[in-house]
Amino acid sequence: RLTDAGALVTDWARRIVEAAEAFDAGAQALRDRRDSRLRVAASMTIAEYLLPGWLVALRAQLPDTAVSLLAGNSAAVAERLLADDADLGFVEGVSVPTGLDSAVIGHDRLIVVTAPGHPWARRRRPLAAAELASTPLILREKGSGTRQVLDAALGGLARPLIELSSTTAVKAAAVGGAGPSVLSELAVGEELTTRRLVSVPVADVVLARDLRAVWPTGHRPTGPARRLLSLTRA
Repeated sequence: RLTDAGALVTDWARRIVEAAEAFDAGAQALRDRRDSRLRVAASMTIAEYLLPGWLVALRAQLPDTAVSLLAGNSAAVAERLLADDADLGFVEGVSVPTGLDSAVIGHDRLIVVTAPGHPWARRRRPLAAAELASTPLILREKGSGTRQVLDAALGGLARPLIELSSTTAVKAAAVGGAGPSVLSELAVGEELTTRRLVSVPVADVVLARDLRAVWPTGHRPTGPARRLLSLTRA
């Protein structure tokens, strides 16, 4: 039979074990909750032309994971991640925003496009980079990866002819004959094939960019975010 002191120690030990079990159960519940959802933030070109395929593949592997996608420009993606409103991001800009780590997951090329009736569509020589820089274009808004890459490559741009907040809207304006634009080759393949848009070669400049996955510094993706990251490299 236990002494009073022994009974007291036994009761303390029981409470400690129960508290540890409750802590473990709570921690597991948090992990399960975290692993049951995935919040993705992506810049527009990746969101529209690459992410759908990746998310279909993720769904096949993790059917019980709820995925939400926030599409915006590269600056907005960084803001979402730093505010803990997203678990994994994708950007297309010139550099990695401060406070984020990254991995290059692919490469992209920007091309000058215009409707077939535009004078540039009938050029026999490549367009000079200086002429491109001085011509008002249909462009994405400031903060977009496309705009950042173009501005950096040309050393500045003329005031936009039209400024729009999505790749689809920019493409539609160019197809409609509103003026020339610069878009990802990922976005205009069908339009080039059907001749609704014409690619205009440019001399003296390379309009290339890296596509990156990004996440807050020191917090490498885990769970569904890590799985999605692996699918981007498959």
